[in-house]
Amino acid sequence: MSVIGLNHYNLRADRATLDTLRDFYVNIVGLEPGYRPPFQSSGYWLYAGAQAILHLSEARPGEVRPAHVVNTFDHVAFACANAADVERRLTDAQVRYSRTYVPLTRQLQLFFTDPAGNGVELNFAEADANPADKPG
Repeated sequence: MSVIGLNHYNLRADRATLDTLRDFYVNIVGLEPGYRPPFQSSGYWLYAGAQAILHLSEARPGEVRPAHVVNTFDHVAFACANAADVERRLTDAQVRYSRTYVPLTRQLQLFFTDPAGNGVELNFAEADANPADKPG
């Protein structure tokens, strides 16, 4: 068996946080809400094109993570287009972010956190990067 790609990642939270995360990933990051099978629990599937890449699942009342589970998650990275539009949305929403140009891969990267504190990285191809970002 070989892994051939990433299907999705899942964030679990209480209902209020779930709705906040949905709004953030739709309005700021640019994912699209879409079909989610009729599971017994509440939640959302957010799409990048035809792929439901982010699943948001409502935590059960009183649900706690096992104490022995170490959280090693740092960030998720998305391949994106239209850096200027995304930066405008981040600025308009007063989301603090940092930007880096990576010469080796010729891409612009934006880093920030979502409302739950999860790291988010957006990668833009060279054609989308501002010439001022590129080294001299």
